[in-house]
Amino acid sequence: MQSRVALVTGGTGGIGTAIIRRLAQMGHRVATNYRDEARARAWQARMRGDGIDVALAQGDVSLPEQAQALVQEIERDLGPIEILVNNAGITRDSTFHRMTPLQWNEVIGTNLNSCFNVTRPVIEDMRERRWGRIVQISSINGLKGQYGQANYAAAKAGMHGFTISLARENARFGITVNTVSPGYVATDMVMAVPDDVRAKIVAEIPTGRLGTPDEIAYAVAFLVAEEAAWITGSNLDINGGHHMGW
Repeated sequence: MQSRVALVTGGTGGIGTAIIRRLAQMGHRVATNYRDEARARAWQARMRGDGIDVALAQGDVSLPEQAQALVQEIERDLGPIEILVNNAGITRDSTFHRMTPLQWNEVIGTNLNSCFNVTRPVIEDMRERRWGRIVQISSINGLKGQYGQANYAAAKAGMHGFTISLARENARFGITVNTVSPGYVATDMVMAVPDDVRAKIVAEIPTGRLGTPDEIAYAVAFLVAEEAAWITGSNLDINGGHHMGW
């Protein structure tokens, strides 16, 4: 397997960390961005303790200038980005009739606009090299909606519209573009939910449990593999049967 440069945005979170571990184990050189330097350096040290070296670049992917700068820094240090995982995401939950413009714009900026901000600086070089893998990490709630998450659901649904358009434009250049939509995964954020609320969520999942970050990372690894060259414009639901479609 050829070693390639991979950028995973929002890589210091639970799912992002699992994706980075999996890509590094595949032999790729992996980088992520950060906003809080102290937190990111501590995370990087823990990863190194596990034998995984991750390059860090400071930058807020919701801001076009910072996204472009962090891409340039990574490519200067590691080489051209050939694998991009748009994983950065936040929540600012509120019922819509009480939602503020700030809550809406922060979520759209980080979860959806970041896809443009980070992909735009790498796509032309991918087209020139005639190879690339781009994966958006969406959500089950972008498919079925969720109470109090009009902003989040809109952003996550928009990610797949972005995926299928980009896939059409770039298929003949050897670039695949796909979406992964996780259900409820046992990350720190989900585990912080009160036990009774979490129990109600699990009760709705046919497999009877939350997912794991490693299960999401496995799907990303599958989609970025050389052998996945004929899979593009697809959405892979990983939710234990919580939401089923065809």
